[in-house]
Amino acid sequence: MVLARLPDRNESYYTLVWRRFRRSVSGMTGLVLVTLLIVMAVFADFFAPMHPRATDTPFAPPDMISFTAPDGSFSLIPHVYPIGETGEFDPVTFQPLTGPILDDPTPVGFFVKGYEYRLFGIIPTNRHFFGSTDGRPIHLLGTDKFGRDILSRGIYGSRISLLIAFAVVTITTTVGTLIGITSGYLGGTVDNVVQRFVDFVLAFPQLPLYLALTSLVPLTAPSNVFIAFVIAVLAALGWAQLSREVRSKTLALARIDYVRAAIAVGSSDLRIITRHILPNVLSHIIVAVTLAIPTVVLLESFLGFLGFAVKPPLISWGLMLQDTNTFSVIGSYPWILSPVVFVLITVFAFNALGDGLRDAVDPY
Repeated sequence: MVLARLPDRNESYYTLVWRRFRRSVSGMTGLVLVTLLIVMAVFADFFAPMHPRATDTPFAPPDMISFTAPDGSFSLIPHVYPIGETGEFDPVTFQPLTGPILDDPTPVGFFVKGYEYRLFGIIPTNRHFFGSTDGRPIHLLGTDKFGRDILSRGIYGSRISLLIAFAVVTITTTVGTLIGITSGYLGGTVDNVVQRFVDFVLAFPQLPLYLALTSLVPLTAPSNVFIAFVIAVLAALGWAQLSREVRSKTLALARIDYVRAAIAVGSSDLRIITRHILPNVLSHIIVAVTLAIPTVVLLESFLGFLGFAVKPPLISWGLMLQDTNTFSVIGSYPWILSPVVFVLITVFAFNALGDGLRDAVDPY
């Protein structure tokens, strides 16, 4: 009976990892959320209900979605009720009370017509995933000080924020892996020199250096130049920790029998590194990547809050958080903190995915 349950063929390493990973609830949840975030960023024009630069009422509160028709009956078509003054006053403070305005609701639908855009920059279309069926503006997360829809700007901002995160992690992973494997495999004087340089990079206080370097970019610099400089600054110090981790694993792998056998038969260093050592540290690198992306997203948001974000007309979550730099604004218009929700979901998704991958990789 035991033999009957065994597989008929040998399973590959990645098959074993996937079989264990899909049993992780948090890991699969993170994978689904990460997939949705990437799809949202790629098709931001389609998912955004409003144009990100279209203006309406400044600091308008979030609209209320309800399946209740104006006459009080249940409706399968959701309606959006704008929030405004109800005409009533607080009996104690005599301040005007706000609430949903039920006189003129806005019906909401899926795959509706809206502002025109070009899908992938090529195909002209005006279809959107959801929006008002009568063309009136809806603001499910409210508006900012210029009357721009926060939800639409958050969806568009995912492009720049995730682009910066993926670009930084790609550079740091490539540089850190190459330096770590080379240092650990060659050893000796090369290893000592490289590790002292790594210690020098790790000794820098990162946040003051980030602020000092980003302040060197002129305010009149083009947005693409500023993005490239931010990516370069974040990547300049991010590779050192990964290189140290990869080096420690390479030192252990270099003493394994099959690596010594490859050296004995005359295999080149490049072949030993790419065919024997790199595949065995790849699992750790994959996990490190999934855990590094939310760190970069948080750092970009924090730098944006301090004023070192991308420049308009580009949009990022860090740029949107600049509107929350005064307590009076947050107290009066708390919905401008909505971009934080995008950051929290992204950080949770990638951390959950990284934890699930780490647990799936460990047994193998």
